[in-house]
Amino acid sequence: MRIGQEQGPAKVRVMVQTGVAELVPDPDVPQAWTLLINGVAQSHVDLDDPQMIAFDYVRRMVDVIEVLTPSGPLEVLHLGAGAMTLPRCLAVMRPGSHQRVVEIDAALLDLVEQWLPLQDPSLIETEIGDAARVLRLAPDDSYDLIIADVFQGAKVPEQVSTPEFALDAARVLRPGGCYVANIMDGPPLAFARAQTGRLREAFADVAVISDASVLRGRRLGNLLLVAGVFAGGGVSFRPMVRRLAADPFATRVELGAKLDRFVNGP
Repeated sequence: MRIGQEQGPAKVRVMVQTGVAELVPDPDVPQAWTLLINGVAQSHVDLDDPQMIAFDYVRRMVDVIEVLTPSGPLEVLHLGAGAMTLPRCLAVMRPGSHQRVVEIDAALLDLVEQWLPLQDPSLIETEIGDAARVLRLAPDDSYDLIIADVFQGAKVPEQVSTPEFALDAARVLRPGGCYVANIMDGPPLAFARAQTGRLREAFADVAVISDASVLRGRRLGNLLLVAGVFAGGGVSFRPMVRRLAADPFATRVELGAKLDRFVNGP
C-alpha cells in the first residue's frame, strides 16, 4: 500500500545488511521520500513524479543517458538499487525499456518495494545478487546501458572496482551503449583516478563528471565515470558537455588531454 504523510508512520526505520535504513517523508513534496543508510542520504524519490530528481548526481546521470544512449527503449542493467530513483525515471523517460535491478541487500530491497512501490512492477525486474557476479555471468553485448551505483557505506566495494569488473562491463555493453558509474572520493582523488584509468583500459571513450570543487580536490563528493565505444569517438561527448553546461552548479567534464592530466594526478 502506498503511504503518505496522512497515513502510516512518519518515518520507517529497519535494520539492513549495512546498518540502519530509514525512509523519511519529504516535508515539502507529498509522496516524496528520502532513503538514508546509517544517517547518510542515499536516494530521494517522488512516487507521484518519478522524473522529479532531487540529487544533483542523479540528475546528471539522466542528462548523460538522454544524450549518449540510443533513442527509444533501452535494455538496462542497474547494479545497486537504492530507492530505485533512476529506474523509475527511465520507465517514464524511455517507455518500453526493460530494466534489471540487482541489489545485494535483501532487507533493503524489501523495504523499498514494500513502502515505495513501483507504479508498474512489470517494467522493472528486481533481484538479490552480487553486482560483480551478475556482470561476470551476463552475455556479451546484452545491454544498452549499465549503471553501477554500488556502495558499502560511503565506499565502493572492492569487487566492483577491479580491472576485471571494467572489462566485463565493456564486454556486456552493446556497441554504442553507455556505462555510467557513480563513485565518491575526496582529496587527493586517488581512487577516482585509479578507477578512471581502469576504464580507459577497457573502453575506447571515457569521461569524468563532477562538481568543479570536487575535481579540484577541495572536498569529498560524487563523481560520474562515463564510458563506451561511440561511433564518433570522443566527439560523441560534445552533446553531453553542452547539456551539462546548463547545470545549475559549476560542473566540469574531464576528457581528452584534461582526462590524461586527471588520471596522472596533480
